[in-house]
Formats: sequence, structure tokens, C-alpha cells
Amino acid sequence: MVEPNAGTSWLPEVTDDVFLGGGVRIRQPINGYRAGLDAVMLAACVPPDEQGSVLDCGAGVGTVGLCVAWRCPGAQVVMVEREPALAAIAEGNINANGFGDRASVVAADITAFGGAAEAAMLRPDRFATVLANPPYHDTHTGTLSAAGLKAASHAMPANQLDAWVRFMARMCAPGGRAVMIHKAEALPRILLAFENRFGGLTILPLHPRQGTAAHRVIVAGKKASRAPMVLLNGLVMHGDGNAFTDEAEAILRAGATLPI
Repeated sequence: MVEPNAGTSWLPEVTDDVFLGGGVRIRQPINGYRAGLDAVMLAACVPPDEQGSVLDCGAGVGTVGLCVAWRCPGAQVVMVEREPALAAIAEGNINANGFGDRASVVAADITAFGGAAEAAMLRPDRFATVLANPPYHDTHTGTLSAAGLKAASHAMPANQLDAWVRFMARMCAPGGRAVMIHKAEALPRILLAFENRFGGLTILPLHPRQGTAAHRVIVAGKKASRAPMVLLNGLVMHGDGNAFTDEAEAILRAGATLPI
């Protein structure tokens, strides 16, 4: 359903969408970046008994963070988003879902991190889990969207991935975890960025269907760990036709936890 943002004409027109079987409602720009399966899969990497602080990097309208808040009633969630319009929508989504007591948004650019944001809520070594769903596309390849918000959410310079991981490492508490979802082809760059920052890496490939190449990877690591890397069996998303597999359905609809 398309809805206006009454009293905030500077914000884009939004739709009202549901996630986790209707447990979370998200308003998001009708013509901008559209959160989907990747956001729910990333949130599913946080165990439901998490009692610490969780940071959602590049939060957009807050889908990942709000899915974490719904799944993990003991977690405190902070979302950081550089685009003021998206940060404002995320704030509205927090309040609309009733998570105002344990979720918040910081408007800041994680690739140009400054003192103002740090003085607010982004203190180094604070977060038990740091999540990231960065823009997947390279601004130097292909054609960018004419819509400014959509272009900024979908693409960034390839070399900025290291800046994202550097920020994640700075925010992550000693022994805490960083988790990123990305295109499968980005795995070499992710591993390079995680090197010397996170160890004990666990890699989970996501396959559209049985027998197909993975189109997404989730990489999780522990800050300063020296444990060896583990490659998990991939998760298959779809079975016959467009139906989800039982495993994917449990995560996407019922809030089950990913084994990573």
C-alpha cells in the first residue's frame, strides 16, 4: 500500500510492507532501495537470546535492525544511516513498531566517521554484534539509477568496502561478532577486508535453488579471534516453482535463526 508522509513533504512517497510474517511493518520509499530477503537473512544471524547492543550499519529505513528487535527482545539496537530522509523514515518505523525503548537511529556516514556521531551513540568497542548489508554495486561499473536515494543505496566505490569493515571493527566489542551479507562475487574483497580485524570466519553461501551457484554469501567473524575459517553447507532458498524451502520459510516468516 502506498502512503504519503503527512507533514514531511521532503520525504519520499512510501509503501507499507510486512516482514517476518507480519511481525514487523516497514515503510520504505516506493522508488528507492527496497529491502527484502537479504535484510531478514542478515537479522537472522543474531541469536534470539542476545542481551547486548547490536549495530546495523547503513540501516536504510531500518529493516535489519527492526527484524533484530522483533526476534531478540533483550537486545538494544542502534541503526546508523547517512541519508537524512531514510534515517527519518527509520525513526518513524521504530515508533510504529513499538520499539522506541530499545532501538534508535544515528544519522552519520560510516565512511567519513567524525566526532559528532561518536559523541552521540557510536562509541568504539561497544557492540556485541555489528551487522552490514552494504551497497552491492560498484559506482564505476554499469548505469546508476537516476533516483538519488536509490543510486546511493545500491552502489558505492568498490574500495569503500574496506572502510565499512574498518568501521565495523571499531564499533565491535572485544570478542564481539561482525556479520555481512553481500553478493557471492564479492567474497574475495570481504575476506581481504576482514583479514587482521576478524578471525574465526564462518561463511554461509545462499543458493537460489538446489544445484545453482550461490548468489549471496553471509560472512561472520569474531573480533581479534585466531580460530580457523569454516565454510558451511549452503542454504537453498527456493524449492519447486517459487516456493521457499522449509528452512528458508522458517527464517523469513517465523524468525528462525541462521546457523552461523
